[in-house]
Formats: sequence, structure tokens, C-alpha cells
Amino acid sequence: MMSAFARFVKPAALFKRASPSAQDSSIVVDSARKASGGRTRNRVVMTMAVFLAIYSTIAGRLVWLGFQDPDASGPPPSRVTASRPDITDRNGEILATDIKTASLYAEPRHIVDADEAIDKLSTVLPDLDYEQTYHKLKSGAGFVWLQRQLTPKQQAEIFQLGIPGLGFRTEKRRFYPAGSTAAYVVGLTNIDNKGISGMEKYLDDQGLTDLQQMGLVKDMSPVKLSIDLRVQHVVHDEIVSGMERFHAIAAGAVVLNVKTGEVMAMASVPDFDPNNPYNANDKDRLNRMSAGLYEMGSTFKSFTTAMALDSGKVGMNSMFDASHPLRVGRQTIHDFHNMGRALSVTDVFIHSSNIGSAREAMAVGIEGHREFLHRMGVLERMQTELPEVATPTEPKVWKQVNSLTIAFGHGVSTTPLQTAVGCAALMNGGFLIEPTFLPRTVKQAMEGAKKVVSEKTVAALRYLYALNAEKGSGRNARVPGYRVGGKTGTAEKVINGRYSKGHNFNAFVAAFPMDDPQYIVLTIADDPKPEKPGMGATAASNAGIMAGNIIRRSAAMLGVQPDFSHENEPTLVSYQ
Repeated sequence: MMSAFARFVKPAALFKRASPSAQDSSIVVDSARKASGGRTRNRVVMTMAVFLAIYSTIAGRLVWLGFQDPDASGPPPSRVTASRPDITDRNGEILATDIKTASLYAEPRHIVDADEAIDKLSTVLPDLDYEQTYHKLKSGAGFVWLQRQLTPKQQAEIFQLGIPGLGFRTEKRRFYPAGSTAAYVVGLTNIDNKGISGMEKYLDDQGLTDLQQMGLVKDMSPVKLSIDLRVQHVVHDEIVSGMERFHAIAAGAVVLNVKTGEVMAMASVPDFDPNNPYNANDKDRLNRMSAGLYEMGSTFKSFTTAMALDSGKVGMNSMFDASHPLRVGRQTIHDFHNMGRALSVTDVFIHSSNIGSAREAMAVGIEGHREFLHRMGVLERMQTELPEVATPTEPKVWKQVNSLTIAFGHGVSTTPLQTAVGCAALMNGGFLIEPTFLPRTVKQAMEGAKKVVSEKTVAALRYLYALNAEKGSGRNARVPGYRVGGKTGTAEKVINGRYSKGHNFNAFVAAFPMDDPQYIVLTIADDPKPEKPGMGATAASNAGIMAGNIIRRSAAMLGVQPDFSHENEPTLVSYQ
């Protein structure tokens, strides 16, 4: 039988035999270490894979968003709020500038109740289109415009509504301090601040605003126009008053520097307020001075007389039989006031004889007549900065009857501005200078000028203009101290294909001061009526008065000093 000691030692011996050796222990530890290292590497690889997947997802989302329509996924690009340079008059007075404004947008995905949102918005924006806005808010898009260019008051009231999912974006819009005064010249921008008419469009067409917006042109200095805002105010005021006073459907005027071709002022009414151009596209909103085509009536006798004299076939003492109407085929040419006798060139001009003018055209011939009017630019499309320019019309084939009626301003249509430019060439020494709405020196103007008539012809026309203001139809345009000359034009309007008596398009072209003309003023009155019963409705009774008022109020602003030394002379200039 085993003793107690033996029983105690035996398990110990057994334990000793069961314990691993040092070598076995080393193998176990090394295996554990290898197993642990493998698991660590796996964890690192898995972690890197997770992060790679996350960043790949983000990058993919960004690329996807980059290809989405801005209106559906976020605010529009920054070009919408790009700045434009200021536009000023020749003296630095601001005509157009950028101002900041807020626009309302929505994130439809965050709109809780579209109907409630629209009901609240309607309390601030009563003209909001319910159906259109509802579709926008239910579209599920990321971004939609709701209302552009809010007033500060509207922005504040909408903010106080506390509608989730709405926000404001600061944009730039165009502001026109002079309102409608220079609307047709300065023009308009659309809601994205892009020029769509007038000189605003010219700037974009030239690429100036795009270059500035892209940072390629850093100079945001103002764009200066040739317009003098003071004179522009006078012109606009007089044509608005004239339109009302003479019950016309439209009126207009231009003041042109005959030495440089600079347009100092130009306006046409009816017009619009560029700050609120809700009616800018109405049919009667037309810049009649450069984009309207009209038969200019007896103002064309300026060109007919100049043509006859410049041809060398007619002299100031030449006589033309105006004792009876002139018949050509089925056409009969009458005088408004028939003198019943032969008329000299001076008489033809002063008495505005249609018969005498037709005979002057006959002396030159059809081809010579057509060539002269094209030379004077009145039948060519005018080249200037303003985009709104109409192309004159003329007969495809000139026959004798065409030439005779065109001699007194019927049968061709041109713009009033072109007529003023052509008449300026008859006053400035015989040089045709294309008009400009940008500042230009005399030297710069002469670089592109074209000689169209002789000095002798210019002297004759100056004499006739001055004499007509003293003894003829230009008396109403006379202004003491400023030696005004000019020519009226009363043309019957074509209605339903026929000339209609009692419906006239009237014009008056004035020049001053007549000893050395500096400016042309051309005024128009479309379908005027007698100011009072029994009074006349010809150009002398309306367009002539408007021209005189413009000169009286603006001559000093234009730098023309009054001179009364010639007031008692029988004619303001002489002709040899």
C-alpha cells in the first residue's frame, strides 16, 4: 500500500512530466505572435478600404453634381451677378450703374407644406403665380428661383414669415438714375444683367463686359457717352410737351455736333422707364429717331437743292417754271402754295415748291439723283454704335416719276437721325461724318469723314437755311442771339396704301449759329393735330416750335454764346 508521501509525490512527478520543455514554449509564443500580427494587418487593410470607399463616394457625388442643371441642384453660377461698368454722360453724370438686390430661392426638398408656403408668400408677393410656384416647390429639385430682384421691404417681410426651405441670394441689377430721359440711348439689361438694347447691348456685343467678368480686363472704369444729360433733359422735356401740346401720336428729337458727329442728345416718345420696363415691348415703344423709317417730306429739299447746285448744271439764279402743276404719266405734282410763276433756286427753297424741286431733279437726271442720295448716306444703313438702326428703303428701279417725287421727300424712307447727319454735311464744310454715341474729337471725326459736296454748295445751303428762318417756313424756330436757320418738312402719311390728307409726318431740321454752324437739331411730330381749332398742323406749327424751344434752352449748355450783332441784318449770312 502506497504511503501518504508517495501519494503526494506522484502527482507532482506526473505534473513535471506534463510540462513543456523550453523549446516547446518558444514555439507556442512565436505562433501566437504571428497570429496576432496577421489580424492587425487585416484590420489596417479593412480600415483603409472603408476610408477609400467613403472618399470615392464623396468624389463621385461631387462629379455628379457638377453635371447637374444649376436650377435643379444649387444656386446659379456667379456670372448671374457679374458686375457691369457704369455708363455716364460726357460730364461724368451716371446714366446706368449696378446696385445690390436680393432674390428669393427655394430648396423644394426641404419644403414641408407647399400650399402653406405659397399662401404665406402671397401676402408679400400678391402677383406670385400659384400654379407655377406649386410645381416648382413640388419638383423635388435642389434649387429653384421663386422671385428675382426683391425690394428690401419684400425681403424683410418674407424673412419674417419664417418659411423653412427658402433663402435669399444677393445679386446685382441695373439702376438708371435718369429714368426714361435717355432710355432709348442707354438701353436695358435683362434679369441676368446682360445688355439687350441700346448702349448696354453695344457693350456686350463688343465683348467688354465679358472680358471684365472673366477678369481679363480689370479696368471697371465708367463708359462715357457723348450724351450731355442736361441737354438730354431739355430734349426729352420738349418732345413730351410737344406730343401733348400738338396732339401727336409720337415725337422725337436729336441734337448733333456737326463738326464731330457726336450725338449730344436724342429722345423719342412714347418711351419707358428702364427701372420698370413693363411696357418696353409695346408696339408704340420704338426709338423713332434711329429705328423708325419715314418719308421725310420737304426736309429732303435740302438734298435736292444741294444736288442741283453741286452738279454744276444749276446755279442760284437758274429759273424753273412752277406756274402750273407738273404731270408725269398719271402723276400730277402740285405746290401747297402755288406762286403761279417761274421760281429761282432761292424761291424754290423759301416757298418749298414741289414743282420747282422736281424740275431741279430733272436737271440732274435719275442716275445722278440716286447716286447723290447714296453719297449723302440717307439711303445707306447707318453705321453707329446704337444697335437699333433701320435700313432705308427706296424703289428697286428708279423711274422718272420716282425721282420727281423723291425730290420733295416722297417715295423713299429713311431715319430722322440719318437725315440730320446728311444735313450736317451741308453745314460743316461738306463732310459726311457717321454719328457716334461716344466722345470724339474733330481730328478723330475727320479721319473717317468723306467729302460729299463742295464748299460753294455748303455756302449756298447755309444762306438758304438762314433766309428760310427769316422769311420762310422756319420763322417759328428762330431764337434771338443764336442765328438759327432751317427747313420744314410736312409729308402726308401712307394709310392703307394711299397718301392720306390730314395725317402728316412733320419734321424740322435746324442749324445754328448760321455764320459757322456747330449743331443740328432735328425734331419730328408724328400725326400732329392743330394746337387749337383754326390753327395749322404743318411742320412750321409744331416741329419748328419744338426745335426753337430746344435751342433756346440748351444753346448755352452746348457752349454757344449768344450774339445779337446780326439781329438787324436782312440775312444772317451772305452768299456770293
